Parts: sequence; C-alpha cells; structure tokens
Amino acid sequence: MFENFSEYFEQIKRAILSFNTIGDLLDILLVAFVIYSGIKLIRETRAIQLAKGVILLAVVYFFVSLFNMETSKYILSLVFGNLLIILVIIFSPEIRHALESVGRSSVSNISLLNFKKRDEQEQEEIIKSSINAVCKACVDMSDKNIGALIVFEKETKLGEIAKTGTIIDAVVTTEMISNIFFPKAPMHDGAVIIKDGRVLCAGCILPLTSHHGISSDLGTRHRAAIGMSESSDAVVVIVSEETGAISFAKRGVLKRDISVGDLREFLSKEFIKPVNKDNKIIKRKNRGNKNE
Repeated sequence: MFENFSEYFEQIKRAILSFNTIGDLLDILLVAFVIYSGIKLIRETRAIQLAKGVILLAVVYFFVSLFNMETSKYILSLVFGNLLIILVIIFSPEIRHALESVGRSSVSNISLLNFKKRDEQEQEEIIKSSINAVCKACVDMSDKNIGALIVFEKETKLGEIAKTGTIIDAVVTTEMISNIFFPKAPMHDGAVIIKDGRVLCAGCILPLTSHHGISSDLGTRHRAAIGMSESSDAVVVIVSEETGAISFAKRGVLKRDISVGDLREFLSKEFIKPVNKDNKIIKRKNRGNKNE
C-alpha cells in the first residue's frame, strides 16, 4: 500500500517538474472549461445522479487499485477501459442538446463561462413584482373559482419537470397567470413554474404525493402540490377550483385556506432577503462622518 502511495506521489512530482508554462496552462484551462460546461449541462437534469454514480465508481476503483484487489480491479478496468463510449451512450441526450444549443447560438452571444450577474437590487425588484402579480392573480382566480397550480423554484432545479410542459420564459404578470389558467385554455390543467421571478414554463406535470393519509377531500391539484414539495424544496401555491380557497405547500406540508395577505407575507419571507436596518443606520452614519 505504501509503495502505491509513493508511486502516486512520484507521478505527481514528475508532472509538476515537467510543467510547460504556456502550453500546460492552456491545456488546464481548456479541460476546466469542458468540465464546467459538462456540469452546467447536466446539473438541472437527472443526469447529475448518473454523474455521481460514475464518480463513486471511480473512487471504488481507486481503492481497489490501492489495495491490489486483483479480481475487482480486472472487472472495473474493463469498465473504465471503455469509459468514453459508456459516457457517450449514457449522456447522449445531454450531448445532443448541447450541440444543438451551440449550433443555434451566434458567436456574439457566446460569453466566457456565461457569467452574467444581474444586480441584486434589480433582481429583488423583479421577485417582488412577480410575487405581487401572483398574489393578485390568485385573488382574481379565487373569486371566479378557477383552479391554479404555481411552483416557485428554489435551490432544487426543476429541469426535468419543466420538460413536461411548454417553455415560456416571460415576465410574471397578473394577466399572464390568469390567461394560462383560464378554463379550457391549452395549459390550464398543468402547473406553472416560476424561476428567478420569471415564468419558466406552463402546463407541467407534477409528481403526486405517495402518502395515503391525505384528506379525502383533496383533489389531484393539491396532491400534486404536496408531491412536488416533498421531492424538492420548491414552494407550491394552489387555488382550489371547487371552493376558490388559496393554499400553499412546503416540505410536504399543506397550509389551506389562507388570505392573500398571508400568501404575500409567506412568499416574501421565502424569496426576499430581509433588510438589515442596523447596517443601513451604520452606513448612513459613515456617510455623514465622511461629509463632515
């Protein structure tokens, strides 16, 4: 075991000593860019779970080689000997999607690592506007007994769920939400997903809850909301078609028949960072001292 360790350290040492400044640096940057692009490509899909499995298998192979477990090493070497072909087969949908995206993009739209940071204050205003629009739409739909299912994405990415619906990528407005859920509209039976203060998609199919202790008076819309909140950290807002009651689901818990004021307060707490008044006072004092 110690011999293997010393061999690995020797290889690392030789690699460092043979480092060619310009060529190797460009090589490292290119590999880093490819890895970053690959992670970005699969992070919003279920393929990330497959990637974790491949990494776990690589860790097992490392320890198998370290302890000279010949049979296991032989089996795993057959797998890793054809790893490139296996990865192409497993991730073929994601690779196809990436190549199509590159083909549709113009050179002027390609930015290094796609780092486009929106101003925090601007983003907060967009989220506030989207919350107000959703709350107003929920009141309107509640008065007319129009059913609605609205998902607010948080940390858990909902790329797989979004694929079941129609991509919209539009500003959240009361009219937009009301039109989507208007009875007999093409997408009124599905769910709307809101991401970063924008309507990502509509007509999405959500997973139903697997719990059997749910109240029998809850319909498919409420069961889907609970199921979505169980399988992710998303917040789901529901408007009942039968009673017009507004509810929300979070972490598998459904809170029923709430007022629009409670809904606005809840969503604001979930998606808008609280303002630190003490920091504001300190900043104002500092500005006053500078002026003096």
